[in-house]
Amino acid sequence: MLALLVSIWLSTVGNVPLWRALWALPEHSGMRGWLFAAGFACVIGAATTALLCLMAWPRVFKVVASLLLLIAAANTYFMLQYGVVIDSTMMANVMHTDARETRDLLSWWLLLSLVVIAGLPMVWLFRQQLVRRSLWSHAWRNLLAALGALVVMVAVLLASYQDMASLMRNHKDIRYLINPLNALYGLGKLAADQVPRAQQVLQVIGEDAHLGASYTAQKRPPIVVLVVGETARAANFSLGGYARNTNPELSELKKTGDLTYYSAVRSCGTNTQASVPCMFSHMGKSAYEASPQRFENLLDVLQRAGLAVLWLDNQSGCKGLCDRIPNVLTRTLEEPGLCADGECFDEIMLKGLDARIAALDPVRRARGVVVVMHQMGSHGPAYFKRSPAAFKTFMPECASNVLQDCPREQLINAFDNTLVYTDHVLASAAKWLDQKSQAGQADTALVYVSDHGESLGENNLYLHGLPYALAPEFQTHVPMVTWLSGAMQQRTGVRTACLKQHADTPLTHDNLFHAMLGLLDVQTRLYKPEMDWFAACR
Repeated sequence: MLALLVSIWLSTVGNVPLWRALWALPEHSGMRGWLFAAGFACVIGAATTALLCLMAWPRVFKVVASLLLLIAAANTYFMLQYGVVIDSTMMANVMHTDARETRDLLSWWLLLSLVVIAGLPMVWLFRQQLVRRSLWSHAWRNLLAALGALVVMVAVLLASYQDMASLMRNHKDIRYLINPLNALYGLGKLAADQVPRAQQVLQVIGEDAHLGASYTAQKRPPIVVLVVGETARAANFSLGGYARNTNPELSELKKTGDLTYYSAVRSCGTNTQASVPCMFSHMGKSAYEASPQRFENLLDVLQRAGLAVLWLDNQSGCKGLCDRIPNVLTRTLEEPGLCADGECFDEIMLKGLDARIAALDPVRRARGVVVVMHQMGSHGPAYFKRSPAAFKTFMPECASNVLQDCPREQLINAFDNTLVYTDHVLASAAKWLDQKSQAGQADTALVYVSDHGESLGENNLYLHGLPYALAPEFQTHVPMVTWLSGAMQQRTGVRTACLKQHADTPLTHDNLFHAMLGLLDVQTRLYKPEMDWFAACR
């Protein structure tokens, strides 16, 4: 009986986002819609009842039921607040969320959701006395009740099969709103995908990697800075035609002729956990997602070829990419004016950069250096925290992490300010590289590409992380920039005037692996010239 009552609560109150989405569909309005919704609720309730009945043991039931209530309450808040859906990708985000990100997501509305949807029924639940029976008696009762619930579920599904099949076929996002079963399914799928891969031995790649002819008699080594952006969407880059000047400093650099903006770049995923490892993979999006094996990445190949490689992280970690190379996590730094409360502005990665490079292996450093900077960028929902006061060009800005509490104009202002700051960081990196080049110390280049985009209230969607097939263009269309010093252009034979002629060619994160190998003249069978966006101009 307790399993049934908890399931009724979960399938009704715990599924407000689902009922709201269902009611918005024109084919499910009126009496037919009410009947279908009742049947749908019955299916969800029966499935949840079956699960709880299997867990209906005196020392287990209340814990499991409470956990489902808490999951449902949290899911409800985030689905209503940000328009997200809960799938394996979102559960991966949850599993890799650190304390800093969690802090940004806390709000009084979240607390209210937890209290109303989970807290009140939990208080009632823990006041109920459970009947204790023998092991056998518990087992057959639990099994019989679970089977009964499954029979009801199947019967209702068969009775409404045509409408249910049509709904799932035409509105695939609906299945990710079924609460809390969506989270359980997402966790199960995540485990099925990730556990076998985690148990695999790391596969070595690029064993034949070596430096090309350009290194034979080089007068100075290359230094290439690769900036992995965070949550920057192409729609708000003024270099790409956005009406607001969110790229004032890069626009000035573009006038010199050494900077190229690429207008048609697509991400590998819609969140950091998916995109960043994928963009450094040699396999490409489709093969990477389908493969159960673990492989080394671009950084391993560059290091194996003999280059010095350094990863600077101002985000939530390198997702395993930098485990075998020198790396620095900036959250441990305490730099006045740049760091506070365990978080630093992105300029921290430029501070002391010469000293960090000098600390690398001198033999490798003499051949060439690759520095990867993983930005905090435009990480939400607390966009206002991502830009210093001096770069808050667009005001007033949203100063809340509850995005729907802000007028959309203020939300856009806060996000655009993060891009103005990213523009400054990139321009500063390019100027530092230019100084190296002008002083005759190195042949230098900068590559920037964001890991994924962001929704800012379009169609009531916020943040990112939707399943790729369902994600709007704002979450997958990302900005990319390259800057090549005159010396690097001379070294590689690549002219930015030519790159600009190809800047509208469709590209994806799949191209990054090969473009970096080509730019750095690293020779290996893994390299595919047709995937190298520099190749057409070399």
